[in-house]
Amino acid sequence: MPTGVAMRDVRAQLFDAAERILLRDGPSALTSRAVTTEADCAKGVLHRHFADFDDFLAELVHDRIERLEHQAAALRLSAGTGTVVGNLSDALTDLFGTVAVAIVSLVTFRDELRARLRRIRPTGVPLLAEATTMIATYLEDERERGRVAATADVEVLAPTLIGAGHLLFADRKGVAPQPEAVTKVVTTVIAGVLTD
Repeated sequence: MPTGVAMRDVRAQLFDAAERILLRDGPSALTSRAVTTEADCAKGVLHRHFADFDDFLAELVHDRIERLEHQAAALRLSAGTGTVVGNLSDALTDLFGTVAVAIVSLVTFRDELRARLRRIRPTGVPLLAEATTMIATYLEDERERGRVAATADVEVLAPTLIGAGHLLFADRKGVAPQPEAVTKVVTTVIAGVLTD
């Protein structure tokens, strides 16, 4: 992009470009040059908006975590409707069918990024920790409605579902799991606590 041409919503354009690279080529291909090339802008644009590339990546992770808040709100609204298995299966597919698996790989791949994120979020893997909270909160809502047993340990069920979901979707280059596979995992994990 020629110098002097204004870009609208630069941060969003750069984040979306980084997401496309992550999904297509994985975390090892994510460089500042690759991002600015993908976003069709000068390399200096990224460095005018972020202190360095790891600052950019940390903000990317935070942006994707904020997007998860919308999914969490929608999942909570689904409590008491449909089926618990269906709602959880859809939530896991929505979560891991997007960039979440690649974000987890990115955090694992880059030591400096992980260190920066640890200063803000000292426990858990960013994005997975928030996703676990989303699932636990939903299960608590369903427990209050009586669709999940009062004795259900949502603090164990939620990370179990997140871990199993992550493993199902972890092969970025392979074919995404069929909906039946996701449903089978969810059913197996929560079968003992469903009341209906």
